Amino acid sequence: MSNKKIPKPVKLLSYVSLFTDIASEMLYPITPIFLTSILGASMSVVGALEGAAEIIAGFLKGYFGALSDKIKKRALFVKIGYALSAFSKPIPGIFPNISAVIGSRISDRIGKGMRTAPRDALLASYAKGNTGAIFGFHRGMDTLGAALGPLLALALLHFYDNNYQLIFLIAFIPSLIAVTFTFLVKDNFTSDTKKGKNKYSEFWNSASSDFKVLLVLITVFSLVNSSDVFLILKSKSISGSSTLAILGYVFFNIVYAGFSYPLGKLSDKYGKKKIFVTGLFVFSLVYLGFAKLDSVYLLWILFAFYGIYSASTEGIVKAWVSDLIPDELRGTAIGLLTMCSSLAIMLGSFLAGVLWDQLGAEIPFLISSAVSFVIVLVMIFYNKL
Repeated sequence: MSNKKIPKPVKLLSYVSLFTDIASEMLYPITPIFLTSILGASMSVVGALEGAAEIIAGFLKGYFGALSDKIKKRALFVKIGYALSAFSKPIPGIFPNISAVIGSRISDRIGKGMRTAPRDALLASYAKGNTGAIFGFHRGMDTLGAALGPLLALALLHFYDNNYQLIFLIAFIPSLIAVTFTFLVKDNFTSDTKKGKNKYSEFWNSASSDFKVLLVLITVFSLVNSSDVFLILKSKSISGSSTLAILGYVFFNIVYAGFSYPLGKLSDKYGKKKIFVTGLFVFSLVYLGFAKLDSVYLLWILFAFYGIYSASTEGIVKAWVSDLIPDELRGTAIGLLTMCSSLAIMLGSFLAGVLWDQLGAEIPFLISSAVSFVIVLVMIFYNKL
C-alpha cells in the first residue's frame, strides 16, 4: 500500500504548490518591513491587513470547497485561484504605495481561499489507499518552497542593496511557472453522483460521527495553535538575532519538507490516527520547550521537532478526512475543516498576543502545551475515532 507510486497529476499539483510557495514566502517576511520602514505604515495597519486577509481566506476555503462539489468543477478553481495570487504579487513592485500592498495581499488570500479545498479534494481523488503518501508528498513540496522563498529573498536583499520593489517583481516569475502547470490539471471526480449537498447544514446532517468529532477536536486544537510568528519572536528574544530566528524558521521548514512524505506513507501503513496523535504529542512537548526556552542550542532542537509535528499532522489530517468522506463531498468536508481551523488559528493568535502582552511569553506557550496534551488523551481514549 505504501509502495504505490505518486500519480502524475499529484506531482503536477505539487509543482504548482512548490513554485507558488517560493514566491509567497519570498514576500511574507519582507512585506511588513516594506510597509513600515519604506512606506511608513503603522503596526496597526500591518496587523489589520494580516487579520483581514486571513479571515477572507478562511471563509472562502469553506465556500469554494462546497461550491466545487456542487457544480462538480475543481480544476477551474485551482486555475483561477493560483492565477489570482500570481498576478497580485508584482503590484507593490510596480506601484509602491500602501494601497497597492493591501490590494495585493487581499487578492493573494482570495486566490488561496478559492483553490485550497478544491485542490485538496482533487489530490484525494487520485488516491488508491495511499492518501497519506499523496498528501505527504504534496505538503513536502509545498514546504520546500516555504524554505527556499525566504532564503532567496534574503539573498536578493543582500546583493541588490535592500531593493524591496525588485523582490515583488521577481516573485512573479515562480508564480507564473506555477500557473503554467495548472493548465495541465484536470478534474477527476470518482463518483457518479451528479452533485454534492447544497448547504453545509445538509452535509453536516449526513456526515459521519467520526468526521464531526475530528472536526471539533481540530478546531479546539487550532485555538491553541497560534501563528508561527510567536515562535520566531520567542526565538529572537532568546538569541537576540532576527537573522538567527528567521534561519530557525527556515530550518523548521526544511525538516517539515523532509519528513512529510515518509510520515504520510507510514500513516497509510499504520493508520492516520496513530501518526496524527504522535504529532500532537510532539507539539505539546515543543511548546513546553518554547515556554521554558533559555538556550540558543535548544532552539534548533525545538524547531526540528516542530517540523516533525507539522509533517505528522497538516497533510495527514486532510488525508484522514478524505478517507472518511466520499469523493463527491470531499471539497465540502475539507473546506469546512480548513475554514474552521483557519478562523480558530486567527482567534487563537489574537488571544496569544494578549496573553503575551499581559502575562509574559511563557503563559500562552504553557496553555498551548497543556490543551494539546489533553486533546492527545481524548483521541487516545476515544476508541470510536
